[in-house]
Amino acid sequence: MNQRTTGFQAFSRLLALAIALSTSLLAGCAGPQIADYAGEKPVLDLRQYFNGKLDAYGVFTDRSGKVVKRFTVAMKCSWQGMPGQEVGTLEEDFSYADGSTGRRVWTLQRGADGHYTGTAADVVGEARGEEKGNAFRWGYTLNLPVDGKTIEVQFDDWMYLMSDQVMLNKAVMRKFGFRLGEVTLSFVKR
Repeated sequence: MNQRTTGFQAFSRLLALAIALSTSLLAGCAGPQIADYAGEKPVLDLRQYFNGKLDAYGVFTDRSGKVVKRFTVAMKCSWQGMPGQEVGTLEEDFSYADGSTGRRVWTLQRGADGHYTGTAADVVGEARGEEKGNAFRWGYTLNLPVDGKTIEVQFDDWMYLMSDQVMLNKAVMRKFGFRLGEVTLSFVKR
């Protein structure tokens, strides 16, 4: 095999990889948008739903769909400030099936345009989200402990209000654009 053939084969492999990655990225852009839910009811007001005490029940599934972690979350949520400038505090206490525990405290703020921002100790930068109809979508990067290391993973997090008491949550985790797994939760107001 001469150099020209070897170079052409390498170029062909690189081109095929680039096409596959581009197709994958474009397919990811074709998913649902928050505006798709604008007419859905009941209408979600994040400040109203996440106010008081809630319980959540969830699972983490790996990319094959296998449940690898089960957990419950006890939440205390409150909002303070003037209308349109409220700041929310969502305290989440996690209990995992393996006996381990965790805690995350979110600080949320609703902007004048209806968008939300959020911060937590293990969130890189700010989470950004928006509600429409019965849905809330936000994205953020989380520092996730895995096997004694911490890795940054991106979350595409969707919540759907089902009734005044129940909300369903589905979040896809990605690293470098590749799907790692999914978190599925149901929230129930006490």
